[in-house]
Amino acid sequence: MAEFWDVYAWPFIWIVLKIFFIIVPLLVAVAYLTYAERKVIGFMQLRMGPNVVGPFGLLQPFADGLKLLTKEAIIPTGSNKVVFLLAPMLTFTLGLIGWAVIPVDEGIVLSDINVGILYLFAISSLGVYGIIMAGWASNSIYPFLGALRSAAQMVSYEVSIGFVIVTVMLAVGSLNLSDIVLAQKELWFFIPLFPMFVIFFISALAETNRAPFDLPEAEAELVSGYNVEYSAMAFALFFLGEYANMILMSAMTVILFLGGWLPPFDVSVFTWIPGIVWFTIKVACVLFVFLWVRATLPRYRYDQLMRLGWKVFLPFSLAWVVITAGAIVAFDWFPQ
Repeated sequence: MAEFWDVYAWPFIWIVLKIFFIIVPLLVAVAYLTYAERKVIGFMQLRMGPNVVGPFGLLQPFADGLKLLTKEAIIPTGSNKVVFLLAPMLTFTLGLIGWAVIPVDEGIVLSDINVGILYLFAISSLGVYGIIMAGWASNSIYPFLGALRSAAQMVSYEVSIGFVIVTVMLAVGSLNLSDIVLAQKELWFFIPLFPMFVIFFISALAETNRAPFDLPEAEAELVSGYNVEYSAMAFALFFLGEYANMILMSAMTVILFLGGWLPPFDVSVFTWIPGIVWFTIKVACVLFVFLWVRATLPRYRYDQLMRLGWKVFLPFSLAWVVITAGAIVAFDWFPQ
């Protein structure tokens, strides 16, 4: 019996606890990201934002969640009910499982696998399936058009994201996310790879269907797009999945270009602050830019969106991969 606990039970309980300590703070972060978005956009538009439920409106996310939890779930008569309900679950799940390989501090990661960057790329690529399933299963023309738009958009910008990741891998010589962070001890990659940093961030906006690339949810054309037939907690799962993906893409930006958990300067004032705090601050700063962009920029036309992805980002990112590889070979900058 003692052997059973030592070999099977305790390792399983420990993994479950680690998953719990990742998911619970992430869900709280998702809830308060919705609050932060409404507050930030409110201040930028010279209005208050949520300020009634709780002090400074801090309980508004929980009031919204309770409202959606108690609403009636309406399933369209002509829909494929199984796929209709699976789609939001898949979207929400994919927003969470990507965090299995995200190192928030040195040694603090659920699974420090050697191909972590490929795992993240695969997870982000699967996100389109939830949206396609939702659009098709609703048996309605507007969700279906929104789902097709989203599929084309996400596939287009994933190509650019892939070339950006290849550039970073060339500079590091590893697919391990912790190695990528530690390679930035002397210089964060957003300085030598600044054009790729910009392309990655803009592609992240498109990948998460955020403004100004929120074409799948264009209210004037598609009546909110792929999720128009959803209500109650099914709609809430799409909502939570989108914000969880925003946080995940911000964490990827921080790891690939902003030094992960490393402090900005190697001085005693900064080094005593835990790495997880630096990681959280950086992710919050990237998320603020997400919100800033939404409050500032108008929505692109669909042809402009596609032209930017295929005629600007794709050739430029491909050229930068060639330039980076050539510089590494020419100047013998092979990563150790």
